[in-house]
Amino acid sequence: MADHDLTGFTRDTFTHEGTTRRLLRRGSGPAVIVMAEIPGITPKVLEFAERVADTGCTAVLPVLFGEPGRDADPRTAGWPQAGRYLASTMRKVCVSREFTLLATGRASRVVTWLRALAAAEHERCGGPGVGAVGMCLTGGFALAMATDQRLLAPVLSQPSLPLALTPGRAGRIDISPEELAVVRGRCEREGLQVLGLRFRGDRLVPGDRFAYLRRELGDAFVAVELDDSAASPDSPLPPHSVLTEHLVDEPGQPTRQALDTVLDLFRTRLLTAGTG
Repeated sequence: MADHDLTGFTRDTFTHEGTTRRLLRRGSGPAVIVMAEIPGITPKVLEFAERVADTGCTAVLPVLFGEPGRDADPRTAGWPQAGRYLASTMRKVCVSREFTLLATGRASRVVTWLRALAAAEHERCGGPGVGAVGMCLTGGFALAMATDQRLLAPVLSQPSLPLALTPGRAGRIDISPEELAVVRGRCEREGLQVLGLRFRGDRLVPGDRFAYLRRELGDAFVAVELDDSAASPDSPLPPHSVLTEHLVDEPGQPTRQALDTVLDLFRTRLLTAGTG
């Protein structure tokens, strides 16, 4: 794909505790915070945000890293340029104190800013609450954000932190025990549902991580685990990005069914619930 010129998205900023980041928005209705995967808000992530907006929600995309609209596909951008962009983005993330890549038992510091963003967007957009989608590096952020009662629809798409370099890290996710206990309590008392997506062969998202979430959250954790063969063969990368790079956007395809499950969660929790 070519670079996206961000047509159809409005631009804004949000500041919390002295940290200001750029935002993109599209649509109207209850807010859904869409957190991109590395290397950033690519054209495929923007396509997903458009689908969220089409449901009747406001897609809100914080710029956490990378350059919005930049096409990082090596087939169109070229392998050298795509590689340099990916390496540059990853290097900035690795040195940032806002992101925790290896530590277990705690969320990244940026989650505090994201919770504040979700609260502000709820006030701005209205509705019964807010949704959140995290992808890859940001996947677990949606879970940690759910300590706030305004977060009604958390989606963890291929949550990849902490990096699964040891068995202990493979069987955990980036949230503190105290925060996880709060989310568990919400599941038990409020019927909160946490949706997780992964390809079964994805080494960045081990099966042990989803098994851990099943143990901790019980039936409230709904896992969508897809065979690697369901991934789009057009991507040059191994099966990983369920909602974006590896989506086969055709009726009946497993990845399309996963996308529809996500959008249905937003409709049920943010739209239908708001009319009851």
